[in-house]
Amino acid sequence: MELSFLDEIFAGFGIAKTTWQGSIEIFLVVAMTYVVSYLSNRFFMKLEKQLEKTRNLWDDTVLWAARKPMSVLIWIVGLSFAAAVADDVSGTSFYAFVEPVRRLSVIVMIAWFIVRFISGAESIVVSPDKMKQPMDETTVSAMSKLLRGSVLITAALVVLQSMGYSISGVLAFGGIGGIAVGFAAKDLLANFFGGLMIYLDRPFKVGDWIRSPDQNIEGTVEQIGWRLTIIRTFDKRPLYVPNATFSSISVENPSRMTHRRIYEVIGVRYDDAHLVDRIVAEVKQMLIDHEEIDNTQTMIVNFNQFNASSLDFFVYTFTRTTNWIRYHEIKQDVLLKIFSVISRHGAEIAYPTQTLHHATVAAPAIPQNAGLEQYVPKER
Repeated sequence: MELSFLDEIFAGFGIAKTTWQGSIEIFLVVAMTYVVSYLSNRFFMKLEKQLEKTRNLWDDTVLWAARKPMSVLIWIVGLSFAAAVADDVSGTSFYAFVEPVRRLSVIVMIAWFIVRFISGAESIVVSPDKMKQPMDETTVSAMSKLLRGSVLITAALVVLQSMGYSISGVLAFGGIGGIAVGFAAKDLLANFFGGLMIYLDRPFKVGDWIRSPDQNIEGTVEQIGWRLTIIRTFDKRPLYVPNATFSSISVENPSRMTHRRIYEVIGVRYDDAHLVDRIVAEVKQMLIDHEEIDNTQTMIVNFNQFNASSLDFFVYTFTRTTNWIRYHEIKQDVLLKIFSVISRHGAEIAYPTQTLHHATVAAPAIPQNAGLEQYVPKER
């Protein structure tokens, strides 16, 4: 490839095509590339300020996605022109290698732009500050990963087609090779499909508190990948769980609780047996009047059993909140009010006690006609 307009300019000044002329042409091409890159950046900056004034977020995302690929593409095209000049001056065939690279770079930059746009769109649709009804983060993450994977695979196939390879042959080879890879990487595929099932069934999502009764797994979900799920335990340690594990264990999701339960057994002394019915009735009324207790759910306050050291009644009710910290505050308030009810009736909460009975043993009778000396201990 030749830059004929530069040759015409040098010819107009009567300058023959020499190595110096080639060096000057290369310098001018690089300089023009720098100028175009600078003007492109300035254009994007100006346009970005204008788009910030609008309420549409998608035009900002398109601009952000295109900025870096466009800058890189300008330099790739400019350097390819410089390589063409160097090839023309030196008489080598270096440009024969550069030209396919430039063509493939254009495909890569387009794919890069689409991937960046998908990432930007993902951050928009899950943000409550940007969307009135944000989408579920786990679902959006799965969709964006599938879209990015599709773009990359398509770009790879287009690159192979541009390089002269038959796509049908590549796909046929991939099908045969996929069988061998499937046997060699069955655990990897099991984790992949386990992650796919998590995305489809959605037993939990990012941010949920989960636990497994079958395994020592409990914590907050931080990330759901195609192979691993990252769970942050309550002592702040990261736990990396292969996705295939979730297909064979039970998973409990406390984050989706509708209420939290208060279940307590309280015992009073046997001396306060005549007060139990009044205490139970007042405790139940206190729960009915409590603003943090959901009266539409099951509520039971009843005398339960004769225990070894106490007369036990139990409290079974549900709070309105599911927040762990707020739940314990409410539970504390309920227990303190139960204690106040018991104290107000003059009763006491029982604690384990034991009663010891001492038997009285009578002294042996002494016959009247018996001598006392036999009952006096002798010195030794």
